[in-house]
Amino acid sequence: MLGISLPYLLKHPVAAVTDVASDPLEIWIKLEEKYVGWREGPPPVCQHVSNQNWESLLHERVGAGWPCQATPEFWDLWREVIRELENQGIRPGPASFRAWNDGDAGFTRAIWCLVRHLKPARVIETGVAHGVTSRIVLDALEKNGQGHLWSIDLPPLERDWQKQVGLAVGGRHQARWTYIKGSSRRRLPGLLSQLGQIDLFIHDSLHSTRNVVFEMERAWSALRPGGALVVDDVDVNGGFEAFSRAFSPSQSLICDAEPICPDLRRFNNKGLFGIMVKD
Repeated sequence: MLGISLPYLLKHPVAAVTDVASDPLEIWIKLEEKYVGWREGPPPVCQHVSNQNWESLLHERVGAGWPCQATPEFWDLWREVIRELENQGIRPGPASFRAWNDGDAGFTRAIWCLVRHLKPARVIETGVAHGVTSRIVLDALEKNGQGHLWSIDLPPLERDWQKQVGLAVGGRHQARWTYIKGSSRRRLPGLLSQLGQIDLFIHDSLHSTRNVVFEMERAWSALRPGGALVVDDVDVNGGFEAFSRAFSPSQSLICDAEPICPDLRRFNNKGLFGIMVKD
């Protein structure tokens, strides 16, 4: 039932029906997105080739020095976050959050460096899961001494999974974090209208071509010059490629996500994310 597993529905029929009835508009949006995803068919054969020196290129584009002085800070935090999750019984990796894993090392390292170097005041992300990426952003903002993160997330309907949303953040950084429950299609336009301009946008929600293009179009129009878009899993749909081709291919980078586990390669045996820096 629209993202509720059959075992959960059979075990908790009243709770499942109550959750569905509590916000029928979100359920309708979820149903529509599933239908569109089905119409899109299987992921295209990935044409992306990662830029082998993407980290140095990224730092060049944002005017930061290389080698990066902030990278050692990231690795200390990364080990701390993974250790904390494992102590809570969460083993990051394949399907650590339903059918997906949390942000990979390359993906979150790029975000850490972008936050540390761009000194953003306004950051938006879509998709939270255990909150690994959220934690990375928030710790970087705290180290900068400025900035706020807005996270738009439509959590699973299963209540057991809902309890794990944002686990990596816990009770930290409450003054810097606003969690917005709902789909990006419903919540993102209003948030962008409210903020006016943003410095950094991170997509890690529904990876359909339609949803990626929807988020990128709206975020790009609100992004300040010099700001960046980061899009996870660009190898599983055509959204990032279509958007970057329409604007400026020279502004985009394709990066290796460096999965936590060496065998973590989904769909097209890739594991790539994309970055666009606005001129």
